Amino acid sequence: MTWFQILTLSGWLGVLFAARTLRGPRFATTAGILLGVYSLLALAMEPVFRAIDPVFATLHVTVYVNFIALSRPRLRPLVYRLLVSWPAAFFSAGTLLSLPWALALAFGFHPWAPWLPYALGAIGVLQSLTANEEEIDLVIGDPGGNASVLPHPRGTTRVERPLRIVQITDPHLGPFMSVARLRRIAARAVAKAPDVIFLTGDFLTMESQADPTALTQAFEPLRAMSGKVFACHGNHDHEAPQTVARALAENGVRLLVDDECTLETEAGPLQIVGPDFVWRDREAHLARVCKEHPRKPGMTRIILLHDPGAFKHLPEGEGDLVLSGHTHGGQVGLLSLGLSWTFLRLFGLKLPDHGFWARGRDRLYVHRGTGHYGFPLRLGVPSEESIVRVHRVPAPAPAE
Repeated sequence: MTWFQILTLSGWLGVLFAARTLRGPRFATTAGILLGVYSLLALAMEPVFRAIDPVFATLHVTVYVNFIALSRPRLRPLVYRLLVSWPAAFFSAGTLLSLPWALALAFGFHPWAPWLPYALGAIGVLQSLTANEEEIDLVIGDPGGNASVLPHPRGTTRVERPLRIVQITDPHLGPFMSVARLRRIAARAVAKAPDVIFLTGDFLTMESQADPTALTQAFEPLRAMSGKVFACHGNHDHEAPQTVARALAENGVRLLVDDECTLETEAGPLQIVGPDFVWRDREAHLARVCKEHPRKPGMTRIILLHDPGAFKHLPEGEGDLVLSGHTHGGQVGLLSLGLSWTFLRLFGLKLPDHGFWARGRDRLYVHRGTGHYGFPLRLGVPSEESIVRVHRVPAPAPAE
């Protein structure tokens, strides 16, 4: 065995031992599979980069160190993120993206630009640490007609006083979303002076669940808009529901769990409904929530629905505007190049991943996400900090 093969095997076994000892067999199995795939790809790519073996090996080690640290997950200081978390994310993402090159090498070819996946990984680090600030106009209330969920143009109708919304979704407090960064995002949301702020779930990661004060500190700027900030659960929020509930309550955020409330705004009255996140029986669950909280006449009905995949299960006519997140906009794609393609669409997943969608008169806006989780980086799908102006088309007068 070469020294790099010994290093790789030692790192993989070290992670398995730490994961099994400190967190249990479930995490050990997950880490073993993910790192097994990564390790095989790294072994395939290492000969190409032999001229810079010390650099390649150092970055390789950060991946194993980072996984060992996840056996005792917690928020880490900036120096750790600079030296371990971000290099590990860059290198593991680049190595995973190198799959086509690794396969070509395995069959004896010498593929062009083996450095390209790592260049993309470097771009991904930058995109994971920044966001696009945008102004978005959406038109609701216009006639629909589509029986299925389809992309929808934002529309050209404008009203004199649109509803101004800021949405924060999927911040995933963790390696790329520090408390300080999320505080700045929350402060910018307040500074935009919207009519209402919506938080549509997935606030924590395994690293931030251990500190019950982190999310509270991050959302402190929202206190300036107490009574005008509303939230729903995402799937990850069920991993630490009490931490999430406490942080939101202490900052004046109303958490809606199969519940609704109303709000008077300069753009008109709102009825806000927040179904809880569920994995099963979504159609029955959403039907029950809508039955328990029927439409209120003369109000714009907004539904906070973390997963856009549940939009198709919403009873027809119940959502003037449904706000979702969950997909991180697809997280990997070509949006930065002006195209709509994302990783989710590559595999034919019929899931609204980003942007404006319609089904009949119901409208869905899928936010690209404030942070990310899962795949180590964003790439080609920048996170979003937008002010959304909602223009409601007046209902047609009844025929005489």
